[in-house]
Amino acid sequence: MKIAILSRNPKLYSTRRLVEAAQARGHEVRVLDVLRCYMNINSEDQSMHYRGEELEDFDAVIPRIGASVTFYGTAVLRQFEMMGVYPLNESVAITRSRDKLRSLQLLARKNIGLPITGFANKPGDIPDLLKMVGGAPAVIKLLEGTQGIGVVLAETRKAAESVIEAFMGLKANIMVQEYIKEAGGADIRCFVIGDRVVAAMKRQAQEGEFRSNLHRGGSASLIRITPTERATAVKAARTMGLNVAGVDLLRSERGPLVMEVNSSPGLEGVETATGKDVAGAIVQFIEKNARANRTRTRGQG
Repeated sequence: MKIAILSRNPKLYSTRRLVEAAQARGHEVRVLDVLRCYMNINSEDQSMHYRGEELEDFDAVIPRIGASVTFYGTAVLRQFEMMGVYPLNESVAITRSRDKLRSLQLLARKNIGLPITGFANKPGDIPDLLKMVGGAPAVIKLLEGTQGIGVVLAETRKAAESVIEAFMGLKANIMVQEYIKEAGGADIRCFVIGDRVVAAMKRQAQEGEFRSNLHRGGSASLIRITPTERATAVKAARTMGLNVAGVDLLRSERGPLVMEVNSSPGLEGVETATGKDVAGAIVQFIEKNARANRTRTRGQG
């Protein structure tokens, strides 16, 4: 097979591992900087160009699109879909998962456990909004934030009101969530491929920090998840329409709660913590499922 990987940096761990895994199984792989791809859009012939040449004959494309380039990156991926190339994750699913508010609404509609979440537009609604999520402490999140950036734990009601007012004053879109104290600053990253969890790790926040992201200094370790947690992770990924996803769960007194569904989960932390060949599992999934024109939406969404 001929596989394209959309990645801005071929030296990143995840990109390198995917290249190694695909080449080890006899596939031809090419890493493409998504921002250097450009498109010829017309009703008769869809084509993709890259650094002065036309790209042809790819069987599959693996999108590793950063949050900061979601708009252009998904447009490029959509063009590949319209050309009949099989995408590991579809453009519509990536866009859906990147919209934090929309993704939570979709998960809630499927009765998937979530932290109680509030969303408002006017400062006058803040008191009732905080009451809605159980009061302080409360977690306040920028909708555009990634890797723990733009996430604040307000430990008192006054602090929460001040932070929310400050964000609203900057015209930032935020959501407010209940703080799950019993999680103890830890979450579970479930790596979902297809209809199963292939690896899971516990991420623990460092002392004095509540964000467990590895980019924020958190630590990762192997963990055994329950059948309920496994089923919740798979259902969350399926709800987003993602074939490959990193589903972040909190353990709460009322069961597993989904914090986020990541469409481009990193491989380094989970492969290091679990010792599993996740990159190889991704390539095997592509081998089993890649067919021309198999995209469900064909770039229509």
